[in-house]
Amino acid sequence: MTDVGAALREAAARLEGVSDTPRLDAELLMAHALGAERPTLLLDPARFDVPVNFGALIDRRMAHEPVAYILGYRDFWTIRLKVGPGVLIPRPDSETLIEAAVRHFGSAGPSHILDLGTGPGTLLYAAMSEWPAARGVGVDASDVALGYASDNAAALAMGDRIELIQGNWTEGVGGAFDLILCNPPYIADSEQLMPDVAEHEPSNALFAGVDGLDDYRRIIPDLLRILAPGGLAILEIGHTQHISVRELAEAAGFSVACREDLGGRDRALLLTRA
Repeated sequence: MTDVGAALREAAARLEGVSDTPRLDAELLMAHALGAERPTLLLDPARFDVPVNFGALIDRRMAHEPVAYILGYRDFWTIRLKVGPGVLIPRPDSETLIEAAVRHFGSAGPSHILDLGTGPGTLLYAAMSEWPAARGVGVDASDVALGYASDNAAALAMGDRIELIQGNWTEGVGGAFDLILCNPPYIADSEQLMPDVAEHEPSNALFAGVDGLDDYRRIIPDLLRILAPGGLAILEIGHTQHISVRELAEAAGFSVACREDLGGRDRALLLTRA
């Protein structure tokens, strides 16, 4: 088969049973197989022949392998991040935290940024892309995640502006940060996830105890110690966790505001000194 349009339709039909975005998945995988960007493919699909490896990529997706792992990257905010097995895939919902930070700081921006649980550098590098003068620290317990974060820093020409630390949340972190970002695990241990996530992404980046709040309980009480005067901490939350996490933050001495994601769900809590 050489008709790209027909191949995309056939692939999307196959993927309907395993994906919420079958046509998008098919287009991304076709573009990847062609060595092209998706907009280029969509602009004039008739100029291409179906590559021989396209079917194998669709087979991998049919086995619930995440598209981002197959591609080897995920676009987030204005940057492209290398990702793969062992690292949490960036989600569009997390852009809510960056939007909130940009609205708060404006063009002046923070000078020092901390990203707790940085993964491949998702929130840290997105924020630093907004403020080229800012310096950042990324902390993660996973050496695999930090490997991706290091590669991404180099690819984004941010290596001289960041420090990566292997550690457990705020333990051993010193200094005063104008902006603290954190997307901790917040899924309850009993919750059932889609196979794409449950069978491929690292469980220690997803699950956080019986109620999904274990890591908030570890992180929040120590944030005042490392938050600069006038600084802002932004935590991602599950959409049902607003009240529970707010209570933890207020008990630790913070004033709290909430921002919704594009779906209208509570997604980010903004913590400032009360």
